[in-house]
Amino acid sequence: MASLQDRYAPTDRCFGCGSANEKGLRIKSRPEGDELVADWAPEPHHEAFPGVLNGGIVGALLDCHSNWTAAWYFMGRDRLEKPPATVTSEFHVKLKRPTPTGSPLRLRARVVEAKGRRATVEATVESGGEVTATCRGVFVSVTADHPAANRW
Repeated sequence: MASLQDRYAPTDRCFGCGSANEKGLRIKSRPEGDELVADWAPEPHHEAFPGVLNGGIVGALLDCHSNWTAAWYFMGRDRLEKPPATVTSEFHVKLKRPTPTGSPLRLRARVVEAKGRRATVEATVESGGEVTATCRGVFVSVTADHPAANRW
């Protein structure tokens, strides 16, 4: 299956998840059971110091992947043909240990609570099967008058 980003937002320019941003991270989220997963390979210019991923990049990965998790959830819950535009209301990242840059990372996220247009998502970054960072955030499906309403 094509990633959600490629399938539903091929012209999106978001730094973290935009398929059309040639300088972005270009994560590719795919459903796997009740989670979304993405595999992403760091490059040297993403490092904070040799061999370790920059914390801001870790945050961007978790933010965008979690945002798509909420959108995917709303799409299924509300029986929509495409995911609604969602935005980050808040997110909290815990850097549990240094995230190495020498091998691909696995992102995992799932909705743990939802009410109305708001979804709470929990997500992780894994390297070699070990969790290096966690995130808990709230993501909101926007209304037609919001600037992000037609983002994808």
